[in-house]
Amino acid sequence: MSAPASLNAKTIPPDRINLSPASRNTVISGASGRTFMGTRAVRQRVALADTVIPGFTPRMPAIVEEVENPAVELTYPDGDTFGVADADGQVYVRPLHAKRLAVHFCGWEALQELGGAVDKLNRLDIFQQPISTYIDTPDQTDASTTPTDHAVFITAKERGQYTIKTGTEAGTAEGSAYINAQLRNIFGGAESLNANASLGTRTRSAYSANFDTPVLSNPDLRWQVGGLASSTLKHWASHEEILKGGNTRFLWQTGARSKHEFMYSGLWRQVTGLAEKASPTVRADAGDSFKSSLTHTWTNDTRDLPMLPSRGYLLKTVTELAGFGPLQGDVGFGKFQFDSQAAVPIPIPGIPGESGVSFTAGLRGGLLLPLSPGAQPQATQSRLNDRFQLGGPTDVRGFRLSGLGPRDGQDAVGGDVFAAGGAALLVPLPRVGKETPLRLQAFINGGRLLALKSADSPEKVDGAHDGGASGNLLATLGELTKKLPSAAAGIGLVYAHPAARFELNFSLPLVVRKGEEGRKGLSFGVGIDFL
Repeated sequence: MSAPASLNAKTIPPDRINLSPASRNTVISGASGRTFMGTRAVRQRVALADTVIPGFTPRMPAIVEEVENPAVELTYPDGDTFGVADADGQVYVRPLHAKRLAVHFCGWEALQELGGAVDKLNRLDIFQQPISTYIDTPDQTDASTTPTDHAVFITAKERGQYTIKTGTEAGTAEGSAYINAQLRNIFGGAESLNANASLGTRTRSAYSANFDTPVLSNPDLRWQVGGLASSTLKHWASHEEILKGGNTRFLWQTGARSKHEFMYSGLWRQVTGLAEKASPTVRADAGDSFKSSLTHTWTNDTRDLPMLPSRGYLLKTVTELAGFGPLQGDVGFGKFQFDSQAAVPIPIPGIPGESGVSFTAGLRGGLLLPLSPGAQPQATQSRLNDRFQLGGPTDVRGFRLSGLGPRDGQDAVGGDVFAAGGAALLVPLPRVGKETPLRLQAFINGGRLLALKSADSPEKVDGAHDGGASGNLLATLGELTKKLPSAAAGIGLVYAHPAARFELNFSLPLVVRKGEEGRKGLSFGVGIDFL
C-alpha cells in the first residue's frame, strides 16, 4: 500500500474524523499530525515543520491523536550532530526550535512525545502490536512541503472486531468453566462490550456484561456501565449469596502510576440456601437486602512486576458509602480499606547486577461503621455480607479460608475492623536462574479481625464496649494493638504467571486464638492480590 501524499497543517483543515464500522476497510486521510486506523495497515505522513510536540493531546471524538500548537520549525544549527540516521547514514531528525515558546526543543524530546502518542493508541486496546513509527524526508514532488519538513509515518492495524474465549480455571478451593465474548470499536470510538458467563464449584454461576468507552478519545479517562448476576456458595458461613444489580463508573489517571475510580452500584442481595446447622447470626441476616452505594478507589502502583515485585511500592484505598442520605436502600454503612506493599532488591556480594533476591512487606486494614439507612432513626448492626473476612492462602497464610475473627458456632461471621501484615524473602531457585518467574519464599504473616459490639449482637469481642457505634469503633481500634495478632510462618514456591500468581506453601501457625482455624501443612493459593 502506498502512503498518502504529505499533509501540511496550514493547508488541511482540522476536520473531525470518525472511523465507523462501515469504513474499517478503507484508508482514512485528514489533518496533519493525526493517526488513522483501519483493518489494513495505514501509513500517514505528517509534516513536523508545522506542528508542535508538547502534548499529542487527543481532542477529537474519533480515535485520533492530534499534534497541537502549530509553532515548531526544524533548524540545523552549525556543528550539531544529534539526530536519527537512515540506512544510508543520512541524518534526518535534528533539534527543533519553538518560535512561540522561545525554547530549544531537541529531536530526542520530539521522539519521546511521538512515542507518548503511540503509547496512547496502544492503551486504547483496539490495535495489533506493535504500532510502528518511521521518520523520513518529505516528498520533494509535493509543492506544499519545505526543505525543513520531515514526514512521520505511523502504522496501525486494527484488531479483530470480536473475540470469543472459553476455558477452565482453578483457584483457591474452586474450579470453574467460563466463556467470554468481547466486541471492540463498536461505534468507531474504541468502545468495547464484554460479556462473561461462568459455572463453578463455589461461584455456582456468574453472568456479567460491561460496556466501556474512552471519554473524548482519551484512554486515561473512561466511562463504564455494566450489570451482573451471580450465585456464590459461602461454606464458611453456611449459606449461599445471590447478587443481581448494576453499576456505572468513571476511571481516570492523574499520573503515570496513579489511578482513580468512582462508582455507583445498586445490588439486590439475598442470603439463602442455609445449611441445616447454620448459626443464629447467619439466620438473622437471611433474606433480601438492597445496597445502594458510592465507591472511590485510588491506586498508586510503582512495582516493576505486580505478580512478583522486586522493587517499588503499592498504595491503594477503597472508600464506600452506602444507604446514606439520597442513596436510600435498606443497608447503611461507611467502609474504608487500605492496602500497601513495598519491595526492595537485595544485592548479593559476588553476583554482578541484579541477584534476583528481593524482600517484600505488606500491610492492609479496614473498618466498617454502620450508619442509619434512608430515614431510619438510628444505625443498625452491620450485615453478614458487608463485613470483612480474613484468613486463607492469599492473605493470612497458615489459616483456613475466613479462619480468623468472630465466629458463631461453626460459622465465620466476619468482623468490622481488621489489620493484617506480612513479610517475605524471595530467592531464585538453584540451577533455575533469576530470569524465570519461579522463586522460593520464606514468609511470616499475621492479623486480627474484630467485630463491633452492640446490645443485641451475638458476637463477643474482647475489649469492645457498649455505647454506640462510634464509641465501639474507637474501642475496637484500640483493641487491635493490645494483644498479639494471630500469626503463622512458612516456606513455599511462588510462580508468577502474567495472569495470576501461584503459591504452594508449607505453613506453621504460631499464634491461634480460641475458635480460629489454623492450618498446619501444605496449602495452594491462586490469585492476583496476595498479602
